[in-house]
Parts: sequence; structure tokens; C-alpha cells
Amino acid sequence: MLGGKAALVNGYKCIGHGLCAEACPVGAITMVTAHPGIGADMPFLTPEHETSIPNLFIVGELGGLALIKNAINEGRDCVDTITQRFAAGVEPAPGVYNMLIVGTGPAGISAALRAAENKLSYIAIEQDEQVGGTVAKYPRQKLVMTSPVQFPTYGKFKKTELSKEDLIAFWHKVMERVDFNVRTGEKVLDIKKGEDDVFTVVTSKDQHRARAVVLALGKTGSPRKLGVKGEELPKVMYRLIEADHYINKRILVVGGGDSAVEAAMGLGQQAGNKVTLSYRKEAFSRIKERNTQRIQEYMRTGKVRVVFNSAPVEITEDAVMLEVNGEVEQIPNDFVWIFAGGEPPTAFLKKIGVGFGLQDMTLQISGEAKQAARDKKEHAKADVAVREFAKSEA
Repeated sequence: MLGGKAALVNGYKCIGHGLCAEACPVGAITMVTAHPGIGADMPFLTPEHETSIPNLFIVGELGGLALIKNAINEGRDCVDTITQRFAAGVEPAPGVYNMLIVGTGPAGISAALRAAENKLSYIAIEQDEQVGGTVAKYPRQKLVMTSPVQFPTYGKFKKTELSKEDLIAFWHKVMERVDFNVRTGEKVLDIKKGEDDVFTVVTSKDQHRARAVVLALGKTGSPRKLGVKGEELPKVMYRLIEADHYINKRILVVGGGDSAVEAAMGLGQQAGNKVTLSYRKEAFSRIKERNTQRIQEYMRTGKVRVVFNSAPVEITEDAVMLEVNGEVEQIPNDFVWIFAGGEPPTAFLKKIGVGFGLQDMTLQISGEAKQAARDKKEHAKADVAVREFAKSEA
């Protein structure tokens, strides 16, 4: 409590599942998609997840909260909106899909399955060689946290903690039921809307036409690079899938988020590896509590050496130059993994005409919450009146 008012502390430790909002008996807690006050430079979206371009939608983490449950819900609800719009209309022309989905993470998979469930013709486009989005890029056996959610074509999915492999296996099992229509290894390059209101989606391999487009891209985009000399060497990587493929190696991991810490720990438990984790700040400040505890144990046992206040300044074939507190240290090295986040697809969205701008997310969502509370109160009054009338009639 600060000055008699509740204040947010250690916000980075929030698990983000909205459990507090769900448990609150009076609806006083509302999840928002940005820090209190002015939000980030985000695409303008309607409550139906529609952009400034009619029938072009954004769902999943690119639109706000990076949560699996939210992504699944948004993908499903977005397709329901599209289904309602096209229900009374004419069927699309030959060669035109009802909808095209870009990205096959949780939101994209949910949208495609809902399209199949609602009997809408669709195609999903994935730039990687496998479906799963960001989840597919997690380290092996990484625990994935979620909440119970209504999954299209399946029903209530109740597990709240499972491995990356188990979650992807579940998705594949459900996708096999509906003959999932996906094209992998195909990157979307451009999206244009014609005078007939049909979108033409240009990819690295083909062109597709659709009446509606759902962007489930995620916000990571391309890996962010450090811009240091030697970063183009083959030994420098930005994603770790199989840690057990590397043994007896001298490894540098760069970054201070969960991905970097988990990669360092995964590599640190392989036989013979010497792992150094470099982080530019003086302490970890944005990792999960579980990882905070585990990395302390890895540091204590010598499986991972953590160097705070450091950053690589040059990478060579057999070493890395690491600047530590203003002094340069040379570390023998075989592989480097960089986890510095990603470049969001903002430029692509602006290129295709999606409107952007700073949004006061707190004001917007608070207004919606107040209106919902008023509606709830009015409904309660109406229910009381009906019951009183029924009693008087009896």
C-alpha cells in the first residue's frame, strides 16, 4: 500500500493467467494488455480483434497478452465473428477461401480448427517447417503453463501444466481429426485487398485469395541481433531445440530472460559442457520464480557460470571477447546462443495498411469494465423485480 492505495510491485513475476480476475466475486479486476496508462505502439483492434482494414484480424500475442489460453480463445472467437458475417452471404468464387490464417501457433491452430468446425473453407500458412509457433521453438521438455480452455473440435481442455512435446502432440492429435489444411515453409510477403473486397496473399511460393485474413503471427518476428563483429559465424545461433546434441563444448549464452536461462541450464547439464551466461544487467529481474531458484542451484554447483554487467563485443572462430564492467575478457568458445528477443512484424503490418497508434489501454478497458458492471447491476435488479412479481402473483 502506497499512500493508502494499492500499488503493483514485482509485476514481472505475474504468471499472467488472469486467475485473480476469474476468482474475483464482484468483477473488480480486469486484465489489461499493457502497463497502466498509455499503451505501446500497437495496431488498433476492435473488440472483435479486427484491424483498421475490414475483415483483416489480428489474434494471439501480437494483439496484446502472450498467453496460450487467450490466444486459443481469440482465434476461436474471431472465426465465429467471420462465420456470422458470411452466414447470409453468397459462397466465395472458385479459388477463393472464406479465410486465410497466417501463423500456426495456439491462436492460428484454434482459428483453423474453428473454421473446420464451422464448415468454412480455409488455408493456414506457416513460415516454419512445423506447426506450433513459439511453443515449437521452446527447449525440449520445457514446461508449458496454461489454464482450462474450450478447444475447437475437442471440447474442454483441462490440463494446466504439461511439457512442450505433450502440448504439440495434443494439437497434432486434434488436427488429424479435421484434415488440417496447412502449407508449411511458406512465408507471407504481402497482403492486398482488391476492389471486390477479396484479399490476395502473396507468399514466398504462391498466391492465395480469401475473403478474410486472420494474422496469428506472434510478436517475436525475426531474432534481434547484437550487431557485434563475428555474429555472422555459423557457430552463432538464436534458437535451441535439442540441448543434448551438445556435449564437451565451451558455450556462451547471451540474455537475461527465461529463454536464455533455460537454455543455459539445459546445456549446463550435458556431459562435459562449460557454459557461461552473459547478461548486461546486474541481476535477473524478469524471469519466473522457478527459474530464479534453479539458476541459483546451477551457479552454486558450477554447471553454469553467470557473468552480470557483461556483453559480447566480438566473436571469433574459437573465442568470444566479453566486456565485463568495462574490461574485455577473452573466453574460449565453440558455440554462442543469443536470446535478445525479436524484431516484431510492425513494419510488415504498416506496409499492408494496418493502422497503428498509442492507445490508453487502461482508459479503454476500464470503460468496458464499468459498463459491464452497470449491465450486471441492471440485470440483477430486473431479476429481483421478476421474483417479487412472481411472489405477489402467487
